[in-house]
Amino acid sequence: MTNSNRPIGDLIREWRQRRRLSQLDLACDAEISTKHLSFLETGRSLPSREMLLHLAERMAVPLRDRNVMLRAAGFAPSYQERSLDDPDFRLARQSIDLILTMHDPNPALAVDRHWTMAAANNAATTLMAGVDPLLLTPPVNVIRLSLHPAGLAPRIINLVEWRRHIIERLRQQIEATGDQILANLVAEVRDYPLPPGPSGRPKPLDHEIVAIPFQLATVHGPLSFISTTTVFGTPVDITLSELAIEAFFPADQATVAVMRRLAEEQPAETSRLERRAAAG
Repeated sequence: MTNSNRPIGDLIREWRQRRRLSQLDLACDAEISTKHLSFLETGRSLPSREMLLHLAERMAVPLRDRNVMLRAAGFAPSYQERSLDDPDFRLARQSIDLILTMHDPNPALAVDRHWTMAAANNAATTLMAGVDPLLLTPPVNVIRLSLHPAGLAPRIINLVEWRRHIIERLRQQIEATGDQILANLVAEVRDYPLPPGPSGRPKPLDHEIVAIPFQLATVHGPLSFISTTTVFGTPVDITLSELAIEAFFPADQATVAVMRRLAEEQPAETSRLERRAAAG
């Protein structure tokens, strides 16, 4: 979102406004005077490294953008970005793999900040069967895989509702980060054709009162899932801070039975971290 060639004061002000904070709000939260914050934003004063990181923490600036702010202020970046292949990332990678494997027989996958798939367990890859192979060529974008006409979209029973839910999640991410790649992805997804029929939302079932289900038509019958998102606490590595695990849980007993049967019918495998997206 940000450009390191811009003055640091502009970046501080931009993030404050993005978080919908007044100068008084941020100054009180950071325990500094509004005058000092005003001087930082206008360039009359330059922040120390400690002050800059303190303000970034109070505004929940992503680690990647904290590095941008540090460079703009003339400091070296604080946060490293390792690839999933990096030996220093081995323990984190094993943790991701373990979480995904333990979630079998239900689908789970790990995605980065642009919804590029980093890993998927056996159940998730089973449900991807039948989509256009091009959509499964790394880097695999999960949003595109889900909503593209050549992907899972023709099999999503409640496609209109699920699409609306996904777009809203993307909009929330864009509002929080200003990420242009996500903005481009939303524009792309909105141009995908919708199936004919009414677009209004049907009356929700009991389990839909608290969560929008992901309903998928399969050769085994309709499957229904609710999803959760898990992120890693207190990361200091950019890659880990931007990874999230999307885990799906059966929303009815029929789905429980089908997923258990499918797991019993296929050989045991580890979750596929080798499915991680190519860099970039």
